[in-house]
Amino acid sequence: MNPELGDGTRVVHAVSGEPGEPFGAQPVFASAFHLGGPDYYGRAGNPTWRSLESALGSLEGGECVVFPSGMAAISTLLRAVLSTGDTLVVPSDGYFLTRKFVSEMDVNVVEVPTAGPYPSFAGVKLVLLETPSNPGLDVCDIAALADAAHAAGALLAVDNTTATPLGQRPLELGADIVVASDTKAVAGHSDVLFGHVTVASPELATRVRDARTVNGAIPGPFEAWLVLRGLGTLDLRLARQAENAAAIYELLKGRVANLRWPGASDDPSYLVAAQQMRRFNGVLTFELDDVAAVNEFLARSKLVSAATSFGGLHSTADRRAQFGDPVPEGLVRFSAGCEDTRDLVADVSQALGLV
Repeated sequence: MNPELGDGTRVVHAVSGEPGEPFGAQPVFASAFHLGGPDYYGRAGNPTWRSLESALGSLEGGECVVFPSGMAAISTLLRAVLSTGDTLVVPSDGYFLTRKFVSEMDVNVVEVPTAGPYPSFAGVKLVLLETPSNPGLDVCDIAALADAAHAAGALLAVDNTTATPLGQRPLELGADIVVASDTKAVAGHSDVLFGHVTVASPELATRVRDARTVNGAIPGPFEAWLVLRGLGTLDLRLARQAENAAAIYELLKGRVANLRWPGASDDPSYLVAAQQMRRFNGVLTFELDDVAAVNEFLARSKLVSAATSFGGLHSTADRRAQFGDPVPEGLVRFSAGCEDTRDLVADVSQALGLV
């Protein structure tokens, strides 16, 4: 697809299908197919998967392989790339289940904060970044770290879940691999678990796809169709979510501790984020005094739901410490939804006792 087209045009037509066909791929539920075509058994391939893989791959500039969850995507990738004794660099402040998973692998794990400083990558097989990080929203320079990794003979992967394919294109910045949980903003409706890996190398794509077939980490066609349907409105949803996040940031500035949103010009990550991100999203974090303060905020709010995950239509707040993240007890990851900005600001204001 023409990269000069706008985001709305690109996502709509990435999922539209061929002329003369229905608008958008339909879910294909067969487990067995006639031999002789690209599909012969449901664990190896499905037409609905390929429609979604084509759409995501066109947005990210690589070859995409889809999975039933973000963790299925990242765990399959790590097993496909790493061997016993290899060295892996991971973010110490990224998604905690990724760190839990690699701690159980027979590899050497080096944990580094997203903002650095980064050590030499000599002897490293894979560098995994998560930028903006989840939940801290720190940012690192993908292009600079890709150069350093490649100079040392390492691959570089980026967890792009928070940024989305419209917000950031890691492969264009030099990364070898993109991994993401599409449970969040890509699907966007809080009704499906999903994930994907997109790679620049066709050979690596084949390895990841073969690993998916062997370990059985395959998505259902209906779930793939739900993600494909949600992807078409990603541009519209991101625009409203970012507008709402900016308004909530302005409301909370100077009133809560450790307020973070990479889209704000006074955020510590803004300069790097603005350099490599094409647009921002609706996720911000801040700290309240303690657990009780978070609970009171959620009890008083009429529009913000207490829920984990992020990137959906509804605004949600998640106290991350309850799930094992090594963060302060009162840290809130706030996912701005698609409500009217005025209504959301008024609700958060009254819920925090700011009026």
